[in-house]
Amino acid sequence: MTTKNSNSKTVTPALRISQLDALELNKALEQLVWSQFTRCFHGFKPGLLARFEPEVKAFLWLSLWRFTIYSKNATVGQTILNIQYKNDLSPKQKYHTLSKQQKLWYLICTVGGRWLEERCYDLFSSRPLESFQKTKYFINLAVGLLKLGELLNFLVFLQKGKFATLTERILGIRSVFCQPQSVRQIGFEYMNRELLWHGFAEFLIFLLPLMNMQKLKLRLSSWFSAVVGCSNKGSSLAAGSKECSLCGEWPTMPHTIGCSHVFCYYCIKSNYLLDMYFTCPKCGLEVHDLQPLKCKIEMKDVYTQ
Repeated sequence: MTTKNSNSKTVTPALRISQLDALELNKALEQLVWSQFTRCFHGFKPGLLARFEPEVKAFLWLSLWRFTIYSKNATVGQTILNIQYKNDLSPKQKYHTLSKQQKLWYLICTVGGRWLEERCYDLFSSRPLESFQKTKYFINLAVGLLKLGELLNFLVFLQKGKFATLTERILGIRSVFCQPQSVRQIGFEYMNRELLWHGFAEFLIFLLPLMNMQKLKLRLSSWFSAVVGCSNKGSSLAAGSKECSLCGEWPTMPHTIGCSHVFCYYCIKSNYLLDMYFTCPKCGLEVHDLQPLKCKIEMKDVYTQ
């Protein structure tokens, strides 16, 4: 009775976005399973799984295939999105489950293909160098052709809406909705906000390297000091020479740039080398020439106040 009911169901093609979302959910599930599995070996010798990693992954994906594709005709991501596989080779339009041959070939193409991709170089590395180089060339050629086929299949999928992967197209298995699907609601407000912040972040990443942060900081500090310390404009050079206008400490080898402020030689020289348009942070005068301070500054003058 169950087979009759399943074969009598109408077929509703799955949306393109739903099929792509199902593939992304499957990848996220595999990463989660692998990360949780590797945590079990944190207390063991480092590199214990490195030698047998392809085989361990193949065993895990085999277990997932057994309880998803083999038993339910759908992956975990498809089950979440109300999608399952249909045998598209059947001449009838009604729903037909996958045959055992299709399920086994799906296992070989996905799990076996991944294992072979990770182990192909190790399998032929024991051969002589010339033979290995030829084998490596043919392997790279086959992988390149496979990638090209996947790209062409994806372009056809975007146009037709069938067979999101090359494996599905070769085996003739199609993604359909298990039940009639209602209109998918999309939160455009959230999407617009994410696009706006993403564009703003990219603009900042492009703009920040072009800005001279040191000069901007000094310019802001000069404006702030001009507002706060406007009553101290009449201070003499001798009174202002007791501290460096950059570091605020006793000026070492005091120098001036033509204004009434004093700087340590290393402070003003390093900033001038960093920015040839460096200006005084207090009065905004641009540096044209460094001149040593002619009057002597006595250390005892600091304690006379």
